Amino acid sequence: MKLVIAQMKHETNTYSPVPTPIGRFSSLGPLPPEGEEAIRAYRGTGSALGAFLQLAEEAGAEVDVPIAASAWPSGHVEDAAFEHIASRICAAVARGCDAVLLDLHGAMVTQSHEDGEGELLRRIRAIAPDVPIGVALDMHTNLYDGMAQCATAIAGYQTYPHVDMHGTGLRAGRAILAQLAGKARPTMAWGRQPMLPHVMRQGSDDSPNKEIQARCKAMEAQGALSASVFVGFPNADIEFAGLSAVVVTDGDEALARRWCDELLAMAWAAREQFVYRIEPLAESMARAQALAVAKPPGAGPVVLLDHSDNCASGGTMDTMTVLGAILDAGLEDVAAFAIFDPEAAQAMQQAGIGAEITLSLGGKLDMPAIGLKGQPRTVSGRVKLLCDGQFRNQGPMAAGEHNDMGLTAVLDTGKVEIVVISNHVEPHDLAAFTAVGIAPQRKRFVMLKSRVHWRAGLRALAHAVVECAGTGVCTSDYDLLAFQHVRRPIYPLDKL
Repeated sequence: MKLVIAQMKHETNTYSPVPTPIGRFSSLGPLPPEGEEAIRAYRGTGSALGAFLQLAEEAGAEVDVPIAASAWPSGHVEDAAFEHIASRICAAVARGCDAVLLDLHGAMVTQSHEDGEGELLRRIRAIAPDVPIGVALDMHTNLYDGMAQCATAIAGYQTYPHVDMHGTGLRAGRAILAQLAGKARPTMAWGRQPMLPHVMRQGSDDSPNKEIQARCKAMEAQGALSASVFVGFPNADIEFAGLSAVVVTDGDEALARRWCDELLAMAWAAREQFVYRIEPLAESMARAQALAVAKPPGAGPVVLLDHSDNCASGGTMDTMTVLGAILDAGLEDVAAFAIFDPEAAQAMQQAGIGAEITLSLGGKLDMPAIGLKGQPRTVSGRVKLLCDGQFRNQGPMAAGEHNDMGLTAVLDTGKVEIVVISNHVEPHDLAAFTAVGIAPQRKRFVMLKSRVHWRAGLRALAHAVVECAGTGVCTSDYDLLAFQHVRRPIYPLDKL
């Protein structure tokens, strides 16, 4: 048995000014790893690709891993990058295989294709019309018919933060291996609802997604090969952004349809609970200060979420609105992770550890899609640390995967330790802090440019959480996003 196993992952924020060339798809070098290098990078990791490799090894299968390409979310994927990845996967399928297992995202938008994953799957189908294709997808998939029509079995993450990437790979892969063994006949039903759930209300620890994902798991316990509700990625102005569902059964088309419709109805009934109501930043700052005063000795930090500028949703990670409010309020004993500013990192490297320096920090990138100019802020402090920014996740999310922050520096203002990075990396793992010598559990405040993923590795450390509405292309204020291509009517943009 021969399996083609590959990865092509990108969540595209169509409002983001951050470019997405092929080099963004690797933290290991200028190009994404291929062949044995890709196997070494992902074997034993908490990824869907790692799960596919595990299943192949257990089955004694021969594997062809043409590419493992994963990029932090950003703007439209360059056509050249998509062609680089897709051509290698298609070439591997053309060499011959018994099945294809793909670790995809589900929200890739390229310069030419709204549905990047569907385009890849259509090309594979043109080469191998009958080959079984198993696909693992992110919960933030914006499902197009092309994905479901071309795949044999789809499984989506059931957790946000995504701590079940590996488990999702197992669910998708086992359905395909069962088919190859003549033990199952995957049959899929899928559908969408006209709704754009706010990302800040999508956490699977919270209602209503908690109950929806629990029902997915219950369906699997009752015999579904996989049951998935995709809350969708709303910071993408494309036709089918929004919530969808896919159910795979063993040959029972009517049951797959009934269960899929049940999940869609469950989500629609809870649509108002998916609406996020924003607190003014001044109120958030005052509440954070009150929480810090009231917290008992030894308690963890008050976490300040700069959720409008999260690179894991395509943010520039360089807006200074929330960090500026922290500095203006005079908050003390703060760790801020992180400001993306390669120029500032280089200036601190040139100054050297221990040097006092004044910087124009952040605000280097304009955001024309939402009408914002970059606004740097002058900040003074001491260069406390310089490092290469390399670390591996401790988990539970994406355990073992490599991250590269690039040249990284810590600027200590005396009250705030600001991590300055040269490559986009979201702080969802404790290793991001240990890599720069910061113990976040000992801080009074920790500012994170994150939405929900931070909960995976850092939630247990927090005494309290304050969601701070700053500025950026990850905004949850739909009034700031010019939706021109999404299908209408759609909730909550329209009354339905």
